Amino acid sequence: MKQLLSLISKCDECSLQLELGPRPIVSAHTNSKIVIIGQAPGSIVHKSGIPWDDKSGQNLRTWMGIDTKTFYDPKKIALLPMGFCYPGKGKSGDLPPTKQCAPLWHQKLLRKIENVELTLLIGKYAQEYYLGNQLKRTLTDTVKNYKGYLPNYFVLPHPSPRNNIWQAKNEWYKRDVIPQLQAKVKSILQKK
Repeated sequence: MKQLLSLISKCDECSLQLELGPRPIVSAHTNSKIVIIGQAPGSIVHKSGIPWDDKSGQNLRTWMGIDTKTFYDPKKIALLPMGFCYPGKGKSGDLPPTKQCAPLWHQKLLRKIENVELTLLIGKYAQEYYLGNQLKRTLTDTVKNYKGYLPNYFVLPHPSPRNNIWQAKNEWYKRDVIPQLQAKVKSILQKK
């Protein structure tokens, strides 16, 4: 795993596409129990080099019901974005993740993680890639049907503050889905 993470840290496969140049941001361990697959680092995370080191990460940790120390313990949680580097700014937010990372690195990483009990698929890019034709018509429909993807996957919207409007329109999410997510995460992390 260390060799693979070192190799990834030097990756420049899509450097010509990246506004700020390559800075792959990923965290994993052979003992990771939960894998979180999100979109791509934002500009704040690009600067810090720490995955989910922004408001989205704060929201995600709250949704999961865990503290920062637990979240950043790679023996417990692996953090694999669809695109490992900040893709740059678009018209209405960040650009989509680059398409090279997941096919190039994800299976190599996932094969080395020996005891994954749950994978969180955050946002449409991760869900499209991993669910394929099992995806529902909209992200809202996919998240509403989260139980259909268990026990392997737990599907979530992106925890960006930009999605606060979506959450306000879909009160069932905080009421029904978040408690289930927290219970699942807690049961996995409490195991010895």
